[in-house]
Order: sequence, then C-alpha cells, then structure tokens
Amino acid sequence: MIRRTARYLAPVAALALVSALALTVLAGCGMAETATTTAALAEAKAQEVKAAKETQARIEQKLEDAQAAAAQQRANAEKMTEQ
Repeated sequence: MIRRTARYLAPVAALALVSALALTVLAGCGMAETATTTAALAEAKAQEVKAAKETQARIEQKLEDAQAAAAQQRANAEKMTEQ
C-alpha cells in the first residue's frame, strides 16, 4: 500500500519541485522590473495622498467659511429681531 501511494505521489512531488524551481528562476529575472514597478507605484500613491490632503484642506476651508457665514446670518437675524 505504501509503495503504491509513493508511486503516485512521486510525480506530484517532482512536479511541485520543478514548479517551485521555475518560479524561483523567473522571479530572479524580474527583480529589477519588480523594484522599478514598486517604486513607480509608491510615487503614484504618494501623489494620490498629496492630492487627497489638498482636497481635504479645501473641503475643511469651505466648511469653515459656511459656518462663519451661517454665524453671521444668525447674528444679523438677531439684530433684526431686537429692533
């Protein structure tokens, strides 16, 4: 029984070993490309973060302006009701 199982598993193990070896060789060939791609992605992500922060700052400024305008309108309305 063990011999029969080993006979069936041997090709599977060999295939796994060959696949792992092939992946290792191919991964080594693409290391420079991978590093370049990673650097480009990091730069793009940094630009995206910068743009998001600028957008957030603009939105916060608009919110502050709207709050100030609302406060001014309330103050004007109170002055009108006092008279």
